[in-house]
Amino acid sequence: MFTNEFTETFGIEHPIVCGGMTAVGTADLIAAVANAGALGFLTALTQPTPEDLAKEIRRCQNMTDKPFGVNLTILPTIKPVPYDEYREAIIESGVKIVETAGSNPAPHLPSFKAAGVKVVHKAVAVRHALKAEALGVDAISIDGFECAGHPGEDDIPGLVLIPVAARKLKIPIIASGGFADGAGLVAALALGASAINMGTRFVATTEAPVHENVKRQIVANDERSTQIVFREFHNSARVARNSVSEKIAEISQREGASFADIADLASGVRGREEVLKNGHMEGGMWWAGQSQGLIHEIASCAEVVDKIIRDAREIITDRLSAQVAR
Repeated sequence: MFTNEFTETFGIEHPIVCGGMTAVGTADLIAAVANAGALGFLTALTQPTPEDLAKEIRRCQNMTDKPFGVNLTILPTIKPVPYDEYREAIIESGVKIVETAGSNPAPHLPSFKAAGVKVVHKAVAVRHALKAEALGVDAISIDGFECAGHPGEDDIPGLVLIPVAARKLKIPIIASGGFADGAGLVAALALGASAINMGTRFVATTEAPVHENVKRQIVANDERSTQIVFREFHNSARVARNSVSEKIAEISQREGASFADIADLASGVRGREEVLKNGHMEGGMWWAGQSQGLIHEIASCAEVVDKIIRDAREIITDRLSAQVAR
């Protein structure tokens, strides 16, 4: 077992995290992650209303007696989101760990802190992480360029980003982007992180609430099977490579292109319905990271976590120690 400041602060057994994932971070997956000894986050905005979030939290609480958290992603939207109401649903449900992402979490921190809620903030750059630390968050999840989702515009891979963050931050760091196995955990710890965050690896588990075709595609894909989209609109995102994401990239590069030209192809509703729910792998845009190249089977959350911890221990105690001259 690996024990450090992060595991002790957040009351978990293993330094492994499943961060918030839209349409995937439901009680079915997050309770399984928690029962495996890792830390998972329900995704607040996957639920249509704050009341629905409270129900999903209760469902997760009925499925596990171990710690889990809720992700609250704060972003500008065309239709206003009642973020304050989602925040209060989290607090009133007794959740004690929150992952914030997107915009500055400052407006929500006083309420979370007053309720004894520990806050992990997701950042894609060290300068943003330092700002969040100054605001009083308890840990930082730092996203390298390898990650699924929005890695920012700096294109800094984890091998550089993680140790730079570790040198400048005083609070625990969760390394995110490209992690899926025991070797990755060892590497992250060596670089100064206290835990790893895995998204794509947890999608390819038996408990993930997505179509089996999605899980099989992740296993079939390799490290080249992603596509950067939205770069031209200064909102870079890493998604799985398919005909839809390739078409989005091609249209976006045309002179004078605007987001409106790709809005239908990039629709989150379309991706969730056609791909995640119905398993039409060319039916829409869907999210996956370069860690696909490290994922070779669909397994339960418990099997995934157990193998990572077992392999990490073997790497440290046998493979690496054997190479140290005495």
